[in-house]
Amino acid sequence: MDLDPGTIAIIQLAWSRRLGLDDDALAAADRHERIYDVHDEAQEVSFVNLFGREVFSGPGWAAKQVRSISGAELSSDAALLRLSHEHGGCAMATEYLYYADSFPPVPPAEELAVAQEPHFAEALERLCPPDDVIEAKLSHRDSLFVLVDDSDGNSPVPVAGAGYSIRDGILADVAALTAPGLRMRGLGSYVTSIAVEDAMAAGLIPQSRIPSNNVGATRTAAGAGFVPAGMRSSVSLTA
Repeated sequence: MDLDPGTIAIIQLAWSRRLGLDDDALAAADRHERIYDVHDEAQEVSFVNLFGREVFSGPGWAAKQVRSISGAELSSDAALLRLSHEHGGCAMATEYLYYADSFPPVPPAEELAVAQEPHFAEALERLCPPDDVIEAKLSHRDSLFVLVDDSDGNSPVPVAGAGYSIRDGILADVAALTAPGLRMRGLGSYVTSIAVEDAMAAGLIPQSRIPSNNVGATRTAAGAGFVPAGMRSSVSLTA
């Protein structure tokens, strides 16, 4: 599944603005072209590859070093750590970027209800490992959708949730969380598809930023209709 060219242009606009570039910087760049955004006072070194266009941001000494390094090498935080070691480089994240612009064909889980109250998201977070909770930030999302099981007639029990926050006024940053005992059943993809549909109805482009080591989140995003578009790696500078 490919993204519409108009969708790609809007994503490029959003990222150009987020990176402090001219609005048309990414759209005007040739495929495999690298843009250098150099600020000697920068406290971070980052590398973005989006639809084949590259952006390197950081101090002048870092930009000089990476001119001979391929994009493939820079796509791991290990490369950025090596070049920034003497400057106190500390890994922040390597995340893959996924987007959707069509409604995902995910079968509904008709036996489950959908709730939007924050306390259901908070209850779901209490069921999940802390690292997953920190990554998803579900209860802090602007819009929430939580699948709850109320089949036993007692208090509804949250089983999976998804939500999004508006980013740069254009993108809907989507994340999902599923109770550990109920994973690998498609619930994450289903509730994510609900968030995707809501975001698109609001005129936003759904975006999923997934850490490089989170295979489960990658599977959930793919099941909800997201397609890969690039990555971002970064390190902070403390010296």
